[in-house]
Amino acid sequence: MRQRDAQMRARVVVMKVPRCYIHVMTSTSPDILRRIESWPLEDQEELAEVARDIEARRSGVYRATPEELRAIDEAERSGIASDEEAEAAFRRFRSA
Repeated sequence: MRQRDAQMRARVVVMKVPRCYIHVMTSTSPDILRRIESWPLEDQEELAEVARDIEARRSGVYRATPEELRAIDEAERSGIASDEEAEAAFRRFRSA
C-alpha cells in the first residue's frame, strides 16, 4: 500500500503548474489547481485523464498510457486485432 501511495503522490506532483505559467491562465485556474491537491487520489487521476485528452486534442499528439499499451499487447496476443491493426497502433503510440 505504501508503494502505491508513493506512486500516486508522484503523479500528483506532475500535475502542479509552475508559477511562471499561472499568469496566462484564467482567473479561476490557479485556485482550482491549488484545490486539486486536496482531492482524493482517484479524482486526481480522473482529472489527469481528462487533461491528457484535452492536450491530445489541442496538440494532435496522443500519448498512450502504460495501461493502454498493455491493453494493446493483450489484444494483439488474443487475436482481437489483426497484426496490421496492432502494428499501426504501436506506431502511433510509440512515435508520440
